[in-house]
Amino acid sequence: MATLEDVAKKAGCSIATASRALGARGPVSDGVKGRVRKAAAELGYRHGTAGPGRGGRRPLIGVLIPSITNPVFAASLSQIQNRMQVGGHAVVLAQSNYDPAQEADAIEALLSERPTGLILTLCNAEHSVPQADRLPPTVLLNNLPTSIFPAAVTVDNREAGRLITRQLIDHGHRRILFVSGNFAASDRAFLRFEGYQSALAAAGVDSLPALQIPFIGSYEQLDISIAVAEHRPTAIIASNDLLACGVIGALRRQGLSVPQDVSVAGFDGIAMGQLMTPPLTTIEMPDSSMGAVAASLLLDMAERGAAPRHLQVGFTLKPGGTVRSV
Repeated sequence: MATLEDVAKKAGCSIATASRALGARGPVSDGVKGRVRKAAAELGYRHGTAGPGRGGRRPLIGVLIPSITNPVFAASLSQIQNRMQVGGHAVVLAQSNYDPAQEADAIEALLSERPTGLILTLCNAEHSVPQADRLPPTVLLNNLPTSIFPAAVTVDNREAGRLITRQLIDHGHRRILFVSGNFAASDRAFLRFEGYQSALAAAGVDSLPALQIPFIGSYEQLDISIAVAEHRPTAIIASNDLLACGVIGALRRQGLSVPQDVSVAGFDGIAMGQLMTPPLTTIEMPDSSMGAVAASLLLDMAERGAAPRHLQVGFTLKPGGTVRSV
């Protein structure tokens, strides 16, 4: 029995394009549509009897994210799904839970679905991926490109870290503590920390050692009292907004007020931080648009043979009420 893969091969197009030409949603030119339908007729393929895709399945792409509970990745995923629906692809999801060991298993699970492409947010893109030699077209999301993964959609996390630190310096802060998840679990957090160090060095101010805590788990009982007592910071930068909210809660449990006693800033620009009182000072990342751009880049590579590219998206500093001048 002929499959959609056979039809696509005969028509000289991708499986997703063949699926769209035979009835799935999404744009297809009249010329391609006629060629696909002619190939289907010649092969005796009936669309819908076994379902579109490889071996009778709808084509799909795999997405790996660190955690579905973080609104940052949920926003990107939503746009990836929207773009792939228009492109005639299903989406299958896996999580690494910020664990490099789990990451390899998650990628293996995605490969078992025989995806036409992958969008990956890795703990550290510089570390080897065991399956690298058998991956389909792949786009990194939030990780800088590497020799193995030249296609990536990113923001300049190092510059974002420098900018938010400069904002605090301009408000008179000199004892600034950087609180982060484990750097081994997020190269994005480490790049933000490097930006923090760069801004302080340029201002002739010594940086403090980063306080690293696990990403996974509840921030409701976060305890930073030892670091606060040791370093007496006037400001704290958290490596993401969720952690910044946890830091604010921890400071309040110590009887400290934000920003009167300690200023706090974060990264991402999630709604939670903007709805709190006072609103969080943060770097707003374009998470939704990054997901859409990554999906479009992957479709260009997988369907049209486009060359891998590194696309960098801008970010915005959003001053809030959690930072005051000293």
